Amino acid sequence: MRIALVITELNPGGAERCLSEIAIGLADNGDDVRVYSFGSPPLPQKAIFAERLSSHGISVTYLNLDSAWHFMRARRELAKLLRSFQPSLVQTFLFHANVIGTLAAKDAGVKVCVGGIRVAEANRIRCQIERRLIKKMDHVVCVSEEVKLFSHQYLGTQAERTSVIPNAVDVPAFSTAHPVALHTISWDDDSVVTLFVGRMHPQKGLELIQEQIDTLAPAGSNRRVLLIGEGPLAKKIDDWTQQVGHDRVQRLPWHPNIAAWMRASRVLVLPSRYEGMPNVVLEAMAAGLPVVCSNVEGSSTLLAHAADDQLFDSGDSPAMAKRVTRFLDDADFARELGLQNQARARIDFSIPTMVDRYRTLYRDLLNR
Repeated sequence: MRIALVITELNPGGAERCLSEIAIGLADNGDDVRVYSFGSPPLPQKAIFAERLSSHGISVTYLNLDSAWHFMRARRELAKLLRSFQPSLVQTFLFHANVIGTLAAKDAGVKVCVGGIRVAEANRIRCQIERRLIKKMDHVVCVSEEVKLFSHQYLGTQAERTSVIPNAVDVPAFSTAHPVALHTISWDDDSVVTLFVGRMHPQKGLELIQEQIDTLAPAGSNRRVLLIGEGPLAKKIDDWTQQVGHDRVQRLPWHPNIAAWMRASRVLVLPSRYEGMPNVVLEAMAAGLPVVCSNVEGSSTLLAHAADDQLFDSGDSPAMAKRVTRFLDDADFARELGLQNQARARIDFSIPTMVDRYRTLYRDLLNR
């Protein structure tokens, strides 16, 4: 098969990780795969997926169009590239790629267009735009049953043209990572850390962590809160951590070896308002961590085996703190549930299984 994978950019993120694993898996099975990114190449310290694709001989083309105002130019340039490659199928990831990639694929006469819905973001304008474009897609892949229901309700997808293929994780890469030494950020190495990893963005519900900081990291204790990520709220979060004190809470920028930080932590917390299927939860499971996550799209699928201990109603910060505290208080319980999470990630969310499901879907669509 000749497959074109189209994405908005290749900076580190869940969709970018998924695309990379699909591309490599397809190529390993003998398919001709090319990747197209509307954005510019990522900075060297954030080029982990670009380098991984290159190491497997997969061509990545950057259109260097980083603004939404480049819409028409992006459509023309991608259509030209697709005409040259002549793929039998185009798969798009994320909103901008779904919109521009689908139009460009149709302009180029591509036989089959597959969209990718990864979050249940009920933004009215985006939903209206994507609803129109989905009519031009031959199929849509959602990352969870909840996202599939969202796509039916808000985007008008049809059941017979919609599939659910969950995200996947490389369990050995996380389970064998060497824990980072916490003294490198001026904390005692025996600190008990509650970890958040993700964008500094209103979607992630960071205010719940702020509300409960005195419970999660009481002054004078060995409990700490570590936030890793970047985004529009980074400056506000930094001001807050300064007020609380860096001996209790810190924010670090994005780090390429997040597994090392997970392995040095007691529990991962993710108080999001909405998701699709949070990759960071899968990664924490692979690292053997318990997770405290708001009960949003995809999280109940990942944590169904121990939902009562790890899920809380979105926005309920006391419930979040109660679950986190139980893991902080009981290291044995945290270890036991972390091993359960790891086993579930290994059995149900492996990369080969995900790749095989995408490849089977592509073959079926082309055979029709």
